[in-house]
This record gives sequence, C-alpha cells and structure tokens, in this order.
Amino acid sequence: MSTPSLADMIRAIPPVSDAAREDAMVRFDALAKPPDSLGALESTVAALAAIQDRSMPVADAAALWLFAGDHGLAREGVTAWPQTVTGAMLATFVAGGAAINRICRANDIAFVAVDAGVAHPPGGGGYRDCSMGPGTASSLQGPAMTEEAALAAMATGFRLLREEGGQADLVGLGEMGIGNTAAASLITHAITKAPLESCIGRGAGLDDEGLARKQALLAQVVARHGRPETPLAALACFGGFEIAMMAGAVLGAAANRQAVLVDGFIGTSAVALACEMAPAARPYCLFCHESAEPGHRWLLDHLAARPLLDLGMALGEGTGAALAVPLIRSAVACHSGMDTIETVLARFENSSGQASG
Repeated sequence: MSTPSLADMIRAIPPVSDAAREDAMVRFDALAKPPDSLGALESTVAALAAIQDRSMPVADAAALWLFAGDHGLAREGVTAWPQTVTGAMLATFVAGGAAINRICRANDIAFVAVDAGVAHPPGGGGYRDCSMGPGTASSLQGPAMTEEAALAAMATGFRLLREEGGQADLVGLGEMGIGNTAAASLITHAITKAPLESCIGRGAGLDDEGLARKQALLAQVVARHGRPETPLAALACFGGFEIAMMAGAVLGAAANRQAVLVDGFIGTSAVALACEMAPAARPYCLFCHESAEPGHRWLLDHLAARPLLDLGMALGEGTGAALAVPLIRSAVACHSGMDTIETVLARFENSSGQASG
C-alpha cells in the first residue's frame, strides 16, 4: 500500500449502520429484563452493532496497540522525569512487566508496542520500530514537528491498523511518553478553547512547585504559537509522534469497521484530533474511562462522550481501555445469550401446565 494522504484516510472510513444499531436495541428491548436496565452496556452494544454492521455484534478478539514517543518540551522542565524513562518503559512493555501487560494477559488481549519516536530506544527488539526520530522538537522553541511529519506519522498509524489490525473486534490505543500530558494539555486548549490552566494537571506526579512551573511554561508556548487554525496545525505545533500515530490509528481502525477503545487524557487528545479531521470516525469510538487529569473532562465534553469507567486512574498505557474489555464482552454476552421475555413466559406457562396436570 502506498502512503495514504489525509484525504485517503478519511475516504476509507465507511458510515456506521443505523439499521444494525436499531436492530440491536430491538433485541435488548425483547430480553428478560426491565427496559434500559443494563444502562450504558446497552448503548455500548448498540454502538458496536453499528460499527460492525451486524445486529448481533461480537467482542471476542481484542488488541491493544501502545505507541511510545518522546517530547522536546520535556527538556524544558514540564516533567519531573528524564526522557530516558520512555525508553526504559518501552523495554518494560516488551518484557511484560508493566500494568498494561498484566491487564492484557488477564483479559486475553493481544498487545503490540510501537516505537513512534523514542529518544533512547532499548536494544533487543520485541516492538515495532516505526520511529519518526528521537522525539519531537520543543514547542517552546518552535513547532514540535512539521505538518508533513505529522501527516507521515498519522499515515504510519493508519497503515499499521489498516494492514495488521483487522483480526480484532476491539482495538485499544495506549501511549507512553515523558512530557505527553503537557502536549495533550496544549492540544486540549487548542481544540476545546478551554482556559489553558484548567487543561493542565500534575502528569507523572509533579508537586505544587512543578505544576506551577509546567503552567508557566505552557503559557509561554501558547503565547508563542497562539491557537492553531486547524487540527493538523495543532498536532504539528504541540503534539508528539505517538499522538500523531494514535490519531492515524483511529482512522485505520475505523476503516476496518473496528471499535476504537479510547483510553485517558493523552489518548483522547489523539482521538479528538482524529475526529476533528474526520468526523466519520467519531461513531467508531467507545470511551472507556475518565482520567484524573483535569483536561480530560474538557475533551470528553467536547466529544459528547460518557466513559464506561471512572476509577481515578491517570496511568495511561491504555490501561483504562483494556479494563473496559471485560465489561464490553459481558454486555455482548448478555445481548446474544439472554432469554427473551417471550421465552421466559413460555417456560413459565409450560411449567405451570405440567404442575397442574
């Protein structure tokens, strides 16, 4: 496959099926339960039916793609951790020792790690090397990347999912990158027009002094760039290679009619960019958890999204997306396997008749 343009990626996304959504809800209404009593599980199955264009959707196969990348802004003091941690964590993902590895194994979720642009990548392999370079530039000094590089990273994420992700019913997206909450805060401010300070959280454990420094530095970034006029410009100015690849992966999964399991703050910033560029991708997104990062609520409101879980988590890695998989599978199992009210009544009438006879 040749490198797709943004227009190619957008055109590849089919519309979801309203008819399949309605059929799925008709079945839910016929099941042996009060109407709407399974709440968000019912709307999740209906959305999955629309995505898969089948009235009886499935959620057997799940995969989690984790994209790792470094940010030049991390060198300016927006984080308490050095960039070497990104590479160290990539090695940990390969070794199977991170939280996301344990959650994936516990729930039969395939796991793939991708180097989108790690400054200090580990040796030994075990991950997909799609590096765009040793991290982005500092957005305090200029754009984090060019628009051409942002599109190239998106195209890589699109192709990965389009060509290799087609066996999964559910596709979760995760990330790792020191400094990426700063990038997500800037993207959130640009897309939602929320006050910058309300988009900024503590990231990987900043104390009060560190948070104040992060707020001041990001204010300088915004003063330099202003508010970018397009989502692509916002991605180029503020984003990371891993955020760009996740945005492309959203479009690739949608092109395959796969549900995109949206994780927390950084993941949702990538999804928001993708949906701004390609509104047809929005119905393919199932929002899995609400992050403790304050900027996440702005993004969720902007996307009119109601996550399945709120566990006070702020780890990233796709952990919230992975934890939602057993919920979604349980919802599908109820939809496909429960008795209908008609069956229950017939069974009761039959048993009553046998008792009286």
